[in-house]
Amino acid sequence: MDIKIIPCGILKTNCYILSDEKAQGIMIDPGADSDAILGYVQEMGIRVKYIVNTHGHWDHIGANIPVAEATGAPILIHAFDKDFLEDEKLNLSGAFGVVGRGGTPGELLTDGDMVAAGSIHLQVLHTPGHTQGSISLLGEGMIFAGDALFRGSIGRTDLPTGNMEAMNQSLLEKLLVLPDDTVVYPGHGKPTTIGAEKENNPYIRL
Repeated sequence: MDIKIIPCGILKTNCYILSDEKAQGIMIDPGADSDAILGYVQEMGIRVKYIVNTHGHWDHIGANIPVAEATGAPILIHAFDKDFLEDEKLNLSGAFGVVGRGGTPGELLTDGDMVAAGSIHLQVLHTPGHTQGSISLLGEGMIFAGDALFRGSIGRTDLPTGNMEAMNQSLLEKLLVLPDDTVVYPGHGKPTTIGAEKENNPYIRL
């Protein structure tokens, strides 16, 4: 599987474009810069089957509509965050100087669902805390953690529907139980591993 990372927008949100050997693909968090995202997709001939939002904040959903229109791929988001796609107060688009919508979901996700395209298979882990509907996507030896876990940090819990107790539970019960060599692809910043975060992250106390 090939993983392309395109940092998008002023917060450099990581948009991930996954593709297999037959150019079947899944896109995660197209937050902005749709021209750059679609340029790569077209250049590589990737057939995007799904657009998945790890949560509903504007910097993760801002390019949903143009990308969905160009690729024909449905937008997937956890059921608890579906209202973020239409509500600028929840999705915080006003903080970016726009009143923004993230499109209409084609499917609402829940914990344990599978998202698959060709040989790519990702399991949905409901990891609330940053928002009530935040998810992480677990693949073989890797996890796309959205804004739950970063290199040396964790996601904010002081935004709408955020909850510190839920964040701690998500970290302890869903993420930190993964093998230490699991690669973490976060919503912002560089990849890390579960083992490195257990060892070095000051926000994690096991």
